[in-house]
Amino acid sequence: MPAVGRNTLSAALVAGALVFGSAPAAWANFVPGGKGTGSETQVDGDQKDQKVSATAGAVVFDRSQNGSGGSVGPVTAASGSWTPPACYYAPKYTPAKLQEYLEPIWNAESTGPEWDLEQRNKYVNGGEYKDFNKAKTGKGYWWDSYVTEGREGDPDALKCDKPIFWVDTGAAPPANIPEAITPEMLAQLAYAEIRVPSTKVELAPAGTTKVNLPTWAWLDTVKFKPVSVTASVPLLGVRATTTAEPVSLRIEPGTADAETYPASGVCEISGDHIGEAYAKGKAKETPPCGVKYLRSSGDGSYTLRATVTWKIHWTGTGVADARNLPDGTFGAGQDVVVQEIQSINR
Repeated sequence: MPAVGRNTLSAALVAGALVFGSAPAAWANFVPGGKGTGSETQVDGDQKDQKVSATAGAVVFDRSQNGSGGSVGPVTAASGSWTPPACYYAPKYTPAKLQEYLEPIWNAESTGPEWDLEQRNKYVNGGEYKDFNKAKTGKGYWWDSYVTEGREGDPDALKCDKPIFWVDTGAAPPANIPEAITPEMLAQLAYAEIRVPSTKVELAPAGTTKVNLPTWAWLDTVKFKPVSVTASVPLLGVRATTTAEPVSLRIEPGTADAETYPASGVCEISGDHIGEAYAKGKAKETPPCGVKYLRSSGDGSYTLRATVTWKIHWTGTGVADARNLPDGTFGAGQDVVVQEIQSINR
């Protein structure tokens, strides 16, 4: 997957001075500050539909094109090992807000007098900065770490352990901080916000079938239209939109005593459907998508699992063409009762 370089980010930050001037109203009152880890959420804009929400004032998610309703869930990377970043650095404090945050900690001497003095020398007395960089108020922000919501206990969240640092407006963050926010990282954070419909396939026969009887399976892809989430940092004028599109359905019968159609168990999307709806007169045909059970489920049932694979890609600030992220999957199980075919001996 191609990386977004710091030259690209630097150009994006310079452009951000113009982009931010026309930011949506939901962002207009944003001011960095606070003691949050980045895991708490505040909602702006249309709160009823939660179309736009801001995580600790840094990264804003526009979910207006996301899947919605009670039957949606997050996708899991098909590769199994890939996850969005657990932490990142982004603007967090104005000079005044940093003073408001740090001085109570120093006054309480909760971290020890030596550390407190070291911090005062760094941020106040001119060691690296003077008076919290108030002379640069309006010309940049203090950056600090954020923890991605839901990743608070993840060991990877401890990687963001750098001290608070200053970045001028239009400048790229220091090169030795790989976790500094980029459009690609925004795309990965948006990936974690993607919600797609639960996967309950139509079956014929429905619910109860017979041994050695092909069972047809299909999905109406109208319910599985592409969804997307946009993540942005309004102060920097950088953003990325991550889009998920359904591409296939995997059928897992729930027992080794079964055959799938096709043999791979993977049914590709064809037009506006996956598989084909059963119709009268097709009983002797082989379904393009489905399953045949070879053994009765006895007094119980088999759990058939249907999983849709979503192709995921993103576009963003400084990125001309769509770039891929790992495919995502989301599935659900449903009970299927399989009965022996009853015969009558004459």
